[in-house]
Amino acid sequence: MATIPLHSLPAHNLQGRDFLDFADFTAQELQQLLTLSLELKLKHKAGVPYRPMAGKTLGLIFEKASTRTRVSFEVAMNQLGGQAMFLSGRDTQIGRGEPIPDTARVLSRYLDGIMIRTFGHEIVTEFAAYSSVPVINGLTDLHHPCQVLADVLTLQEKKGKVQGLTVTYVGDGNNMANSWLIAAPKFGINLRIATPPGYECDPAVVAQAQQLASFHGTELLLTHDPILAVQDTDMIYTDVWASMGQEEEQKQREQDFAAYQVNQALAAHAKPDYLFMHCLPAHRGEEVSADVIDGPNSVVFDEAENRLHVQKAIIVATMV
Repeated sequence: MATIPLHSLPAHNLQGRDFLDFADFTAQELQQLLTLSLELKLKHKAGVPYRPMAGKTLGLIFEKASTRTRVSFEVAMNQLGGQAMFLSGRDTQIGRGEPIPDTARVLSRYLDGIMIRTFGHEIVTEFAAYSSVPVINGLTDLHHPCQVLADVLTLQEKKGKVQGLTVTYVGDGNNMANSWLIAAPKFGINLRIATPPGYECDPAVVAQAQQLASFHGTELLLTHDPILAVQDTDMIYTDVWASMGQEEEQKQREQDFAAYQVNQALAAHAKPDYLFMHCLPAHRGEEVSADVIDGPNSVVFDEAENRLHVQKAIIVATMV
């Protein structure tokens, strides 16, 4: 089947590049990915086939469990004409201690691209250093760029633009907050992050974000005051209080984060037409109240759907 040209993908595309961290891409390249995501979504909704990945295989390495990441990547490759191969960490030699460089060298001789969802960010960076095919970060403890790109796409669809808008993240200074720190200034978004004392974002990422905000002319506010952070904001974002690997901290975190629940009282300080987003899975009654996540301002399921479309764009841009 002949492929259909994409107007948003220039000749100097991102072919062969890894997708590990927003810091590796210019603002123009990220906008290109956003535009391509929307174009691929429109083609899919219109029933227009686009299958440039025919004959190609994407390996999916999971050392952390997933619903959205696994399903969206597998469906993305299927809809693009290729196939995806699920590789559980405990079912491969990685889980038995094979050196990452050896695994990377071998798998990149079989596969056309590799997605990794794991713990330490150094795992994906080392894997990419030894892989001869593109490596995509499906999530690490430090960054989650696939999710934030889907968030920005959703924001653009719902608001008609992203530049000049204000996004507020309330909760743990985790990988979601870190990726927002790097992405926001490159998209022209003003960012506010409210975390409890002791749960701030990675200092090195913060320093990088401050430089980017200054360069791109955007605002960056880091605070422990959630009310200040959501004042007149366009979007409120949150995540679970205890991520995978932090389950033993759950009780302590429930106490430390009690004042950081996104509920109607907090959301009342945002703009009336604010959007609510969450990367999911969500714990109703903990980081967000049910009436917020299930309310009229919530776009969490549109946001989740957009994981499929942005991952298609990443695959097409790097692997075609």
